[in-house]
Amino acid sequence: MNFDIEPLKKEYEEILQEISNPDVISDWEHFETISKRKKRLEIIFEKNEELNRLESQEKENTNILSSEEDTELIQLAESELAIVSAEKEKLRKHLKSLIENIDKEEPIIKEGPVIVEIRAGTGGEEAALFAENLFRMYSRYAQTKGWELNILNSNRTELGGLKEIIFELKNGDVYSFMKYEGGVHRVQRIPETEKGGRIHTSTASVIVMLKPKKGKIKIVPAELKIDTYKASGPGGQYVNKRESAVRITHLPTNTVVTSQTERSLAQNKENAMAILEAKILESIEKEQEEKTKKERKEQVSSSDRPEKIRTYNFPQDRITDHRISKNWSNIEKIMNGNLDPVIEELQKELN
Repeated sequence: MNFDIEPLKKEYEEILQEISNPDVISDWEHFETISKRKKRLEIIFEKNEELNRLESQEKENTNILSSEEDTELIQLAESELAIVSAEKEKLRKHLKSLIENIDKEEPIIKEGPVIVEIRAGTGGEEAALFAENLFRMYSRYAQTKGWELNILNSNRTELGGLKEIIFELKNGDVYSFMKYEGGVHRVQRIPETEKGGRIHTSTASVIVMLKPKKGKIKIVPAELKIDTYKASGPGGQYVNKRESAVRITHLPTNTVVTSQTERSLAQNKENAMAILEAKILESIEKEQEEKTKKERKEQVSSSDRPEKIRTYNFPQDRITDHRISKNWSNIEKIMNGNLDPVIEELQKELN
């Protein structure tokens, strides 16, 4: 039984015409959608041609068996016929599945650069110091991977901790490694300021956002409220000298982002826009994932869960990832950027 792919061929011709339209090309989201559809159709056509070739080979070998008298040729034809028939049946099932599922939504494949946000949680100054430790860990891990790190915004405390830091990691498929870091991280240790030797528990949250491709997120300038103010922070020659810090509010979603790291107002605005685009993309994807979750009654990805994902227990020299119930020792080595053993185990267990 051959598949009727004529309607698909007609659709393909229509897509080719549509994709050459300049108005369609300027609409990035629609262009991306029909390009994916075009690719799906091309795969079906390719598999269908392959199936036709196998059917021709099967027919040739069948003809040999019915007309040939040479024993050696008959044995060869029988052997080849068995192989071709098995391949044909396997390909037929695959092609049938491709055609039946052509309208089903593709899983979102995320890859590329990311924007990471680390915020101090419960624990006061100790939480801010832990946030700084996490940033240092990711910075050193990025160096081992050859990634480029750009700080987009930061807010330090007087003791050198971080209330918040937002940074970009790029030059490679960063997301496939960093996506496991999203969630609440907990630390248990004796702070340097603790005279009684008591163990304190503090937290910091990490959000990992895929950086949108250029043109993917459309932001209308009229929907933005942009405020400038003097940069603030502990000391520094350029602090509070002029209004170089930027606060941008996206009015439709009430998303607020800030940047004050750079001395230039223009650079801070560019950084803030990068953060805003990533946050809007994350919000859109969360809505899509929630919709999929309701439709399929499945759990969303672990990076969206608010509970703690990992504990750093310094007195016991142990890191525990609660998602896979696995421990690692030599905490200082891991905190100094040797994160691969943890990431590799998460890739193996959670993918």
